[in-house]
Amino acid sequence: MSTLHQKIKDHFQQISEQWDHDIIPQLEEYIRIPCKSVAFDKNWKANGHIDRAMQLLKKWCEQQPIKNKKIDILEIENRTPVLFIDIPGDSDKTILLYGHMDKQPEMTGWFEGLAPWKPVLKDGKLYGRGGADDGYAVFSALNAISYLQSLHIPHARCVVLIEASEESGSIDLPPYLQLLEKKMGEPDLVICLDSESGNYDQLWGTTSLRGLISGNLHIDTLHSGIHSGYGSGVAPSVFHVLRQLLDRIEDPQNGKIKVDDLFVSIPESRLKQIEETAKTVGDDFIESVPFLKNVEPICHDAEELILNRTWRPALSIVGIDGVPSTSNAGNVTLPSLTVKLSIRIPPTCDMKKASDTLKEMLEKNPPFNAKVKYEIEDRANGWQSPELAKWLSDASNNASQLFFNKNTAYLGIGGTIPFMGMLSEKFPKAQFLITGVLGPKSNAHGPNEFLHIDYAKKITACVASVIAEHYHR
Repeated sequence: MSTLHQKIKDHFQQISEQWDHDIIPQLEEYIRIPCKSVAFDKNWKANGHIDRAMQLLKKWCEQQPIKNKKIDILEIENRTPVLFIDIPGDSDKTILLYGHMDKQPEMTGWFEGLAPWKPVLKDGKLYGRGGADDGYAVFSALNAISYLQSLHIPHARCVVLIEASEESGSIDLPPYLQLLEKKMGEPDLVICLDSESGNYDQLWGTTSLRGLISGNLHIDTLHSGIHSGYGSGVAPSVFHVLRQLLDRIEDPQNGKIKVDDLFVSIPESRLKQIEETAKTVGDDFIESVPFLKNVEPICHDAEELILNRTWRPALSIVGIDGVPSTSNAGNVTLPSLTVKLSIRIPPTCDMKKASDTLKEMLEKNPPFNAKVKYEIEDRANGWQSPELAKWLSDASNNASQLFFNKNTAYLGIGGTIPFMGMLSEKFPKAQFLITGVLGPKSNAHGPNEFLHIDYAKKITACVASVIAEHYHR
């Protein structure tokens, strides 16, 4: 172990204590703020939650003992703000650290005693919406940098960018990237702190992200609802139409997508990586999903399931309008129905071509000549990591060995981080370390979301180690 690595490891207690006495209380305050993303809070500006959370983060950042830092909240008219932090370094290289502070909506199903806007510390975990996805990111980033400075370990210039529209597809981010182009410079390393981990036993790096096509499928058959004794068997049910339309794009027996334009050829290197990941996570991959008793996964082969989650398309129906609640459901033949379709697409799939094909397949020759319209609401390309430079591969392994006694493991992610695609296009020569704390059962986007505190501490230390090696490479 080098003197540098020994120094970073020996003072880990310093990181741990700041998390316990400073960062966790700040995250508790952050969790209490319902700063939902713009897609889920159209009146975000009037409600003031995003602004309040941004001020909380900014105030904490200003208090950190980091030399010559510059901290700004930038806000373009009619756009959610961004937090931009510029930290001078000891070389002319630049590292960009990225995270976001907007949140998913509440969701139902929280365990007794837990709630989305109620921080709860239990069994080494901090429960509450947004703590892990992705409120911890700015705290982790600055904690890592201040840790290095306290040990007099040099580092490159670091810029930290925290956005407020990631959960809405980063819709407000592009104009800020243009605005900050000169200030940001050209980073040669991007560290994203908004990703997943296959376990809590080592550092994980993300190799790919799926893209997303999200849209509303509208079906209309009648001018108004009518008595079901009068309409059923005569007027086509909107659900009958829906089933036929869905069957065009998905096999009802196994959930496999039937649209050729939504598939890609999977690189051999990724297939080998997935094989290794399946061996690492084993049965834990299936057990991390909160199945009810006796409910089975699509299959019992972890490797096949990882392929499904990372390099194959999949459909989720995430919302529905036009159907009354069961308590208000009369015997009525419904006149219309709208369902929101969320379709994950492979990392290298062309979102425009895929969404155009979907629209044509859903709207063409509708059953019973029903009025059918598919409106794209959001779409984003996926992302595939460039080949890791040897120095970054070694630095990641060294960091993981320091704090976990295991090498870094790699996996693709089933979700989408639009910013990564934007950055790859803007900085094609940059290296990427995409990592995060969203491990098994952490349940981002769902009920009972938690931050695994010990893991977050070690990820912070790993980030510090990689930043240090970036300077010394």
